[in-house]
Amino acid sequence: MQQIINFIIRNKTFLLFLLLFSLSIVFTIQSHSYHKSKFINSANFLTGGVYNSINNLSEYFSLKSQNEILVEENNRLKSILYNSKNEKDNVLIDSTTYDAKYNVTTASIIKNSYSLTDNVLLINKGRNDSIKQDFGVVSSKGLIGITSETNNNYANVISILNTTSNISAQLKKTNHFGSLTWNGDSPEIVQLTDVEKIAPIVEGDTIITSGRSSIFPKGIPIGIVDNFKLDEAENYYEINVKLFNDMTNLEHVHIIKNNDIEEITNLLNSTNE
Repeated sequence: MQQIINFIIRNKTFLLFLLLFSLSIVFTIQSHSYHKSKFINSANFLTGGVYNSINNLSEYFSLKSQNEILVEENNRLKSILYNSKNEKDNVLIDSTTYDAKYNVTTASIIKNSYSLTDNVLLINKGRNDSIKQDFGVVSSKGLIGITSETNNNYANVISILNTTSNISAQLKKTNHFGSLTWNGDSPEIVQLTDVEKIAPIVEGDTIITSGRSSIFPKGIPIGIVDNFKLDEAENYYEINVKLFNDMTNLEHVHIIKNNDIEEITNLLNSTNE
C-alpha cells in the first residue's frame, strides 16, 4: 500500500494530467453529437470484434454437439423417407402416426478397414440398442454394408468392400437389376453383375438398391455407372460402379431395421422346408 501511495506522489502531475485529459474527452463526446457518434461506432467495432471472436470460439467447441443434433435430424428424416417409399402414393408422411416398416438408428464407426479383400467395420451400437444381424447400414451419401456379429454394445458390419458381399441393386431409371459385388481392386469402384443386356445403360447412370430383399428399402443411392461391358457369354452386363461414399473416410452411419424381417425369414424358411 505504501508503494502505491509513493507511486501516486511521485507521478501526481502526470496522473492529474491524465485525469483532466480523460474528463475533457468525456465532456467533448457528451456535448458534440459528431464526436459521440464516432466514439460509439469505434466502441461497437472493438466490442463487436471481441464478441465475434468469442462467438467463433464457442461455436468451435460446440461443433460436436451440433453435429450430433444434425445426425439425429438426418436420421429422423431418413426414417420418414424410407417408410414413405412403401406408400402407394409416395407422399411425405409422419412416421409417428402409423406402424412404420423401417426403423432407423444412428451410430458411429469406430473402426474401418478398406484395404483388405474382406473388409469389416465396427460400430458403437449393439444388442443393447436392438441391433441384430442382417440390418442395413447406410450413410448420408448411400450404401455402406450389412451388420453381422453383434454383442451388447458393438456390431460388425460387412462392408460393400468385401468380396463376400452380395446386394441386390438396380438402375435408377429402369427396373433392370443385378447383384452388387466387389472384386477387391479399388475402394472407389464396385461391380454390378447379371444385368440383362437389353437394359438401356449409359455411363453416368445412377445405381440404387432394388428393394428386392428384406434388408434395404428401394432407392438407397450407391453410385454411378463408370463403365460397362458384356460378359463372355454376351448375355449380361458387367458394370463398374463408382461409389457416392468415400469408403476410406466414414464417421456417422444409419442402421436400418426392417420390422417385418422375422416374418419374412420365417416364411422363407418354412417354404424351403
